[in-house]
Amino acid sequence: MDGLQLPAGVDATLGGAASQQAESFEQLGLALLAAVAIVYVIMVAAFKSLLQPLILLVSVPFAATGAIGLLVATQIPLGLPSLIGMLMLVGIVVTNAIVLIDLINQYRRPHDGRAGLPVAEAIENGARQRLRPILMTALATVFALTPMALGLTGEGGFIAQPLAVVVIGGLVSSTALTLILVPVLYRLVEGRRERRALAQEQAVEHVREPAGV
Repeated sequence: MDGLQLPAGVDATLGGAASQQAESFEQLGLALLAAVAIVYVIMVAAFKSLLQPLILLVSVPFAATGAIGLLVATQIPLGLPSLIGMLMLVGIVVTNAIVLIDLINQYRRPHDGRAGLPVAEAIENGARQRLRPILMTALATVFALTPMALGLTGEGGFIAQPLAVVVIGGLVSSTALTLILVPVLYRLVEGRRERRALAQEQAVEHVREPAGV
């Protein structure tokens, strides 16, 4: 439109479907931000920590990367169904990470008079126990959405196919992230806390020993 040479007194504006699509994109963008904020608040209340929910939310942008990558590979344009799939991913991708981190936290807590496991050992045991359920859940969702992604749903395929492609791409990338990057970030954050707590305990014991003598 900027390159058009319009006669005097003639104006050109975007309207109709184009303006409605731009408005819908803006509303869905706000909905995505609101969804991320709500998920974070809920996880803060559940984990009683401000840092651990941030570790889990790292999977959201990587899920978007996988979703957009699969859209590019399948040459499906980014539209309203795709953005609705992005909105669904916010809740889907953090589920496996929540299950993994919660089990790791359980291993670190004292239980039945026994001390909790160190961070590294808790991560190893938790990841080993949750590997199979996480993979089974992700694969079941991917295979269930495959007919929609292939456009086998009939007349509604123009809506269902982009949504399914986005969810499949985001789920694949976020699952790999959950099994690799989330435990690494958890080790960096909680391992530092663990070392700091051990150093404080050793300092306290060092101060008490001369007093006891």
